[in-house]
Amino acid sequence: MTDLSSDIKTELNEELKNIIQYWKANSVDEKHGGFLGKRDHFNKEVPYANKGAILNTRLLWTFSAIENFQTDDSCRKLAERAYDYLKKYFYDEEYKGIFWELDYKGNPVNRRKQIYAQAFAIYALTEYYKLTNDRDALNWANHLFVLIETTARDRENNGYLEAFQQDWSPIEDMRLSEKDDNSAKTMNTHLHILEAYTNLFIVTEDTSVKGALINLIELFLEKFLDTENKHFQLFFNTNWQRANNNVSYGHDIEAVWLIIEACKAVGSKKFLEKAEIVAIEVAEVFLKEAYVQNAGVINEKDLDTGKVDEDRHWWPQVEAMVGLDYAFKISGEKKFLLAKEDIWEYTKQHIRDHAHGEWYFRVDKNNNPYETEDKLSMWKAPYHNSRACMMLLKN
Repeated sequence: MTDLSSDIKTELNEELKNIIQYWKANSVDEKHGGFLGKRDHFNKEVPYANKGAILNTRLLWTFSAIENFQTDDSCRKLAERAYDYLKKYFYDEEYKGIFWELDYKGNPVNRRKQIYAQAFAIYALTEYYKLTNDRDALNWANHLFVLIETTARDRENNGYLEAFQQDWSPIEDMRLSEKDDNSAKTMNTHLHILEAYTNLFIVTEDTSVKGALINLIELFLEKFLDTENKHFQLFFNTNWQRANNNVSYGHDIEAVWLIIEACKAVGSKKFLEKAEIVAIEVAEVFLKEAYVQNAGVINEKDLDTGKVDEDRHWWPQVEAMVGLDYAFKISGEKKFLLAKEDIWEYTKQHIRDHAHGEWYFRVDKNNNPYETEDKLSMWKAPYHNSRACMMLLKN
């Protein structure tokens, strides 16, 4: 088969432009400041929608990263807008950290401290610092690092606790969303702490950050990874007892390349060699269980019951492309490259929204989009697909 990589790079470059253009044109809240809280499946603005920390930090990261990747003054202005809004409205002056959710005017409506959100703030602030050299942004990122390490890190059992009340006291319901298990420690949150600390260490070279990052690498390779079935387990209690046996295929394949990047950042040859072996093992299982030729990547599976969620969400498609690209470059095995190219063909045809712009949140196994899902919302941001385009164009 012909190597389509050069053609794909041309298409990804064009797609990145399309993604940028969509978010420039559709995300800004001209009436109330910052960015809109929601647009529905048909790209209609949902009035008075709440504004979530995840969307806003991901917008800050995306506009900063795009400007760092290719000069675009309008993205710089949007990055500055996102930073200013995050600082003015999401920052908790009293107890520090960032709020989970605001109303459309910027008033806090959910003051809980989700560590996932604090991590994304670090990730975004460090990317913004790369763009602007704004010491206030870097100082804020460093402060959030100390806050996470002093309040959320479990010094007795290792790892990080999931969530807290506004004042950092314990909270009963730790879930990120209703679909999640109410567990004290989750792979998803740890993955994005790893991602954030990698970016923070790159810009600071701080030894404390390096130590925390090495600890996270070890946790992924020794605690989260099920060495028997080559999946990363998702939910645990404080003592690392597994809550269930669900597998998120998108998180599996996203984790392999983020762990590799963390190993490169700390300069550990030992960890990098192990991470690359794990990447191939996980990618092999991913191809067998999650990837369907000409039909993309399925979402989840319960390994105990065998129940499969065959919906195709937008973000696992592109995380798969990046993870499989890493697996191909490590191993030289063309099956990873061919799967990456096939997933891109599927994404172009069935995940991209040709009528309203950007990408569908998810489609069913027959490629019918879910019209109840949003185009822009708390969990629908340009971070996954824009980042994948940039990563694949860099490689």
